[in-house]
Order: sequence, then structure tokens, then C-alpha cells
Amino acid sequence: DAYFTEKRKKLAKEGPAVFMEVMTNPFHGPQTLPVSEEDIQKSDAQAAVYVLSRKSGEGRDRRDDPGDYELTEMEKEVIRKLAASYSKFVVVLNVGGVIDTKFLRTTEGIGAILLMSQAGNVGGHALADVLTGKTTPSGRLTATWAENYMDYPGAESFSFKNGNLDDEYYREGIYVGYRYFDSFGICPAYPFGYGKSYTDFSVVVEDVKASADLVEVTVRVTNTGMVYTGKEVVQVYYSAPAGRLEKPYQELAAYGKTRELAPGQSEVLTVSYPTAFMASYDTKKAAFVMEGGTYYIRVGNHSRNTHVVAAICLDKEAVTEILSNRLTPDCGIEEFSAENTSPCTYEGEEQEKESARKILIYGADFSTNRVQYRQENAEIFPSGKEKDQAGRKGKLTDVIAGKITLEELVAQLTLEELATLCVGASRGGFGNETVIGNASVSCPGAAGDTATELFEERDVTNIALADGPAGLRLVRSFMTDREQNLIPGTAQLPIPEMEMLMAGVPKPPVPEDAVAYYQYCTAIPIATLLAQTWDMGLIEEAGDIVGEEMEEFGITLWLAPGMNIQRNPLCGRNFEYYSEDPLVTGMCAAASTKGVQKHQGMGTTIKHFACNNQEDNRMHTNAHVSERALREIYLKGFEIAVKTSQPLSIMTSYNLLNGIHTANNYDLITAIARDEWGFEGVVMTDWGTTGSIGMEPGRQFKYGHANAAGCVWAGNDLNMPGSKEDVEEIMGSVGAKEGDNYVFRRRAFIPVSGKY
Repeated sequence: DAYFTEKRKKLAKEGPAVFMEVMTNPFHGPQTLPVSEEDIQKSDAQAAVYVLSRKSGEGRDRRDDPGDYELTEMEKEVIRKLAASYSKFVVVLNVGGVIDTKFLRTTEGIGAILLMSQAGNVGGHALADVLTGKTTPSGRLTATWAENYMDYPGAESFSFKNGNLDDEYYREGIYVGYRYFDSFGICPAYPFGYGKSYTDFSVVVEDVKASADLVEVTVRVTNTGMVYTGKEVVQVYYSAPAGRLEKPYQELAAYGKTRELAPGQSEVLTVSYPTAFMASYDTKKAAFVMEGGTYYIRVGNHSRNTHVVAAICLDKEAVTEILSNRLTPDCGIEEFSAENTSPCTYEGEEQEKESARKILIYGADFSTNRVQYRQENAEIFPSGKEKDQAGRKGKLTDVIAGKITLEELVAQLTLEELATLCVGASRGGFGNETVIGNASVSCPGAAGDTATELFEERDVTNIALADGPAGLRLVRSFMTDREQNLIPGTAQLPIPEMEMLMAGVPKPPVPEDAVAYYQYCTAIPIATLLAQTWDMGLIEEAGDIVGEEMEEFGITLWLAPGMNIQRNPLCGRNFEYYSEDPLVTGMCAAASTKGVQKHQGMGTTIKHFACNNQEDNRMHTNAHVSERALREIYLKGFEIAVKTSQPLSIMTSYNLLNGIHTANNYDLITAIARDEWGFEGVVMTDWGTTGSIGMEPGRQFKYGHANAAGCVWAGNDLNMPGSKEDVEEIMGSVGAKEGDNYVFRRRAFIPVSGKY
């Protein structure tokens, strides 16, 4: 209580920015309670379950300390005592991310370690079903769990570790996660794709086909156990030939999951992927290329249990896509090289390669996609009139009715109306006096709305945007008067810490005729758990649940899923993200989007675009990343999601990318997302990207905020949650010449390499 009492006093003096302090310096509860001999004797049981939990969140990275990545001495003491006292002892990990498991794996008496993750509002029931054998576990890891934290690439320089929160150098390049562990021959505690079941399976490859278009692997999966039914995940990897471009030891290309198989039952799966998926990005050619040589196809059930099943032989180099280098690093980056290292191997690997069936494909058979970039946006010239010939203002409803075209409506809009449409509904006091993530006019607890100013005269209705990540985040209850006006102080805040901060704040009296409303939403599992199912149908079903509730509560855009790469296990927001692997990430986001967008008019907002891979100083850190690593690792998941499911929205990240704020980055938003991938939806900023809502008062940073006018120039459709300053800044930029160095009212808008 002392913690929140202090914060409440600070809130009264300094305002809503204190909410950010709670996120960046959260309250930590007491250590684990001890277990006494008396407790054990009173239990009168032969089996014990110990649940070890961890929490993390937005605004702060985790620490490799006891009580977080490491176990505390008290936790170890309790686990040792329980392991010695019960004939059956299970440790359940109720965690959102990776922790150190050395102690658990080396303590005698622990019968099993069960990764429960964070499973939402029916997590307890699911755990009970697995512990009692009612359900057979079939999950697989989507991140590598290392033996030691320092085994991760760049572990010593991640985020706060080297004392530099301004600049983050992605020196590992393409060697992220299992690509690094496999290529550099480092043995993990639990490899990518790993998972156990209560039964066993055999996976027999029946056929491999390949052409310049498609690779198909057909396998027969059989439950070889005697008691339990279960599901198996089949993972297909490839090893590309090392030529002038370095390649990882292997990379995931496709995967599939069986249905529930009874003992002795089999299922034939055909797992396929486009052959061009094996291409690598060549910055010298600004193209994706498949170098000539042998591509080994591997099949297994995790990254350290794959076997060569075929060898695809490409006669000469094939260029699969011609692009343009758009994200050149702003400094030199000395990337890792695996040239003089020994990759992982296994007994018989070379013999498998020699005896593998050879499939010849030819570079001449590949088609090459050459991207055409827009030279400039199509211009709609102002009509000079706010009204039509009949003296009435054009409205959006007229466009819907076919009376006028959208272009004709836009031509009528004034400069202020156009600028207003580019900025969220928060204007001045509303946004600055409301809690971040709880700033909606139309739906209490939603994160915000689009502009409301054009409703009366132009029929442009606002839409509500609700935060995630594990389902809709809304207030559970609120009250209105008889005229349906929200009664201040009656809405339950969507984040428990916020509720604690607001405790004791005076509230107006509630009228006797007040009406109570309830907005109970389903807490679906966190993204990492969903990904660990490797079941795209199940993830789509979870998205369907969210979409149905969006319809019920009037939400148009869900600010999820998060899909940044789990580059390092200490990222505070990894639980919101799917995987260290871009294919898994993209496929999961696409499945979630398909589920949500089954509901007409509802959509997802894939985020944070791009490289929001740390939380400490997330708004002002400059991520220095090579173009190849970006295109093969950090952007690939977004590309897959866009091309597979066309989400309605993308949210840019806070950070800079190679010296430019992502929200101000034309090459990222327009050239890559729209021109290269064909994205058709809305691009929005994250909340407070332009620094207009006072989230960090009085603090100085090496790199400042994004610029509101630069957001529009780059292709951002919405600055959220919005401010008067944002509107003024956008209006003030009109007529400025390209390349001019100019400053708006509050924030510098400085040209970079003449791009502005």
C-alpha cells in the first residue's frame, strides 16, 4: 500500500505521466512464501504441484536477476523441500517468457516441468485437464530456451545490459534464435520447436516434390503409443547452400499439425511452401536470390531433431524478386559471421546428405517479381468550394449512396478538415486528462477514437480502437445517467495498477436512476501460448472470439496482435509476441486476423512496425539493423501477415530505425508495406509517438519524438491518440518545399538525407 500511496501523491502533483512510471517501475510483490514441515504433513498427499509465476509488461524490460529470469533462493528452497517430500512432484511454469531452468532440470525428485504459460480465463481448467491426463499436451516451443542467458546472441549488449539505451546495434544480423544456436553449435536447454506428449509418434516421409514454384513434403504420422490419444507437429526446414551470402544452418519453411490420433491411428499430412521462400536478400543486387547449389530439406519435430529427406539441386542462381534497398543502416554494423564456427550436427548427417534423393530444378524456370514503386501519390486537387452547386456540403453518406465520388468529397474538404482526419479524437484537455489506454469517447475503456469533428457536417463517424493483447481491454463496468452520459468515476479502469492509483480520488455522487452497463470480455491466451499450439485453426478461432466481442461492444480496430520478433528473452513484451521465428510469427498473426475479420467491418492492427524488440527507452531508442536482417527476420512476419490476411491496420513503433522514426519512415510505410507487399489498410502511430500527450515530462533524450507532419508525409493515416498541436503541425507543413529545414511549434522536423 505504501508504494501506491506514494504514487497517488505524485499523481496529484504531476498528472497522468505517473501512469507511465508505474509501467516502467512496476510494483513487485513479496517473495515466495516458505513451506514448512507442518504444511507438508498436513497435506496428507503423495503428489504436489508447485506453480512458479513471473510477470512482465509494457514499458520495462525484464532483468536476468533472481525473481525474474533466475529463480530466487526462497523458490529453490521450497522446490527442494517439495521434491524430497513427495513421490510425485510437478513444477508448473505460469510464465509469459523464458526463464533459467538449470536448477529445475538438475534437482532430483522433480518428475516433470510443465509450461503452462499464461492461458487466459480458462487457464486453470486447462491445467487441470493436462495434469489429470484428460488432455494430452501437444504444444511446442516457439523460442529457444538457452542453458544460460549469456548464450543468446548479443546478450551482453541488449537494452540496459551495456548501459546504452539510446542505440541498439543488431550485430547478430540474421542469426536470431535457433538460427544462431544451430549455426554456432551452441546446445540449448530446450530447442526451438521442442515439446513432449503423453504418447509417442513416428513420422515417415512418403514423398518430396519440388519445382521452381512449390516444395511439397508428404509424411505419414502414426501414434505409436498404447494408451493416450494425441497430436503431433511436423516441422519442415531447409539448409541453403553457402555462397557469397552466409546462410544459417537451417531455417523453418513450413509446418503442420495432425488431428487427434488414437493409439495406432495414422494421418497423412502434405506440408508445402513456395520454393522462393528459400531465397536470401542480397543487398548488392537489392533482390531476393536463390544461389545455385544444393538445398537440403529436413523434417523433424524440433530444430535439434531434424533429418535430411531430400536434396533440391538448383543449377544456377535465380532472382525471385527485384526490390530497392530502402532501409540502409545509418552506421557501420559489424555483424556476426559463422564462417569459422562449427554448426550443430548429429551422427549420420553426412550419410543422409549423400543418400538423399536428388531433385533437379532450374534457375531459368523461376519467375521474377519486379516491384514498381510509386513516384508520387495521386493528387486530388481542392475544388476551392466547401459546398456543391446546390449549396450543400458533401457528406460521406453521399459517397456511400453513390451520389458523389470519394475524390469529389475530399476535394471539398478544407485544410483543417483534412488535417483533423489524420489525427485521433483526443484534443487538448480530453487526451491529456485521460489515462493512456482508456481514452475512448464511444466505448469506456477503449484506447481511443478517430476524429469526431466531422460527424455533424460531413457524416464522418468516429471508430473506436481497443487495446489487447490477450482479448479486448475494456472497462468491466460503468454507469450512465438516463441520457446515457457516462458518470465520471464509475468506470472500472482496465489495468489493475491504474485502479490502485485512482483509489481515494473523489467521485461525484451517483444518481438514483443511474444505469449500470457491463463489458465482460474473454481473456484469450497470450500470443506466445497461442503460437506454441502450432495450430492455425485454433488461433483463428481465438480471433473469432475477439471479433464477435468487437461487434458486441462497437469496436472497429483491435490494437493487436503484437508480432515483433522475440530477439532476446528479456524483452518485457515478449509475451505479446509469437516467436523468434518470422514464419511462425506471420502465420499466427494471419490466422488471428482471419478470425477477427470474419466479422464485417472489424479488423486487427498488426504491430509494432518495426523492431520494437525492447521496452526500456522504447520511445527513443535507435535500432541499427542491416537491410538483410530486416527483410529476412524483422519484417518477414509482417509481410506474411499482410499478404496472407490483409489486416485492416498496421501500427508503427515508437523507436527509430536506422536513424529515422518508423512513423516518419516513408520507405518502411509506403515503399515496403504498400508498394512491395500491397498493404491496403490504415497505418497509425502508437499512442503518443509525436510527444503530444506528456508521457515523459521534463526528460531529455538523445533522439526526440516523431513529427506529426512527417507521419502524414511517410504514409501514416492516423496520429493517435491525437492533439491540437498535431493538427496545427500538419497544417503548418502544407506548402513547405521538399528538403527545407524547418521547425514547427513544439518539435523539430529535420530533413534526413534530403528525404523530407
